[in-house]
Amino acid sequence: MTNFSVPKMSCGHCKASIGKAIASVDSDAEVDYNMTTRQIAVQSDADSDALIAAMKSAGYDAERVN
Repeated sequence: MTNFSVPKMSCGHCKASIGKAIASVDSDAEVDYNMTTRQIAVQSDADSDALIAAMKSAGYDAERVN
């Protein structure tokens, strides 16, 4: 499980966009969202840099926090 901070995640649309971006890298990824802390936890075999790049291409800066 890898945790990411996604500071601009604030609504359901953000959540859907981020989920779609992660699925474009790993369709089997499992994502848990914490809207309060604006963090996500991703269970994936994909490289964290690839996940960050996908989120960035969807308009969301992300940073690994663990």
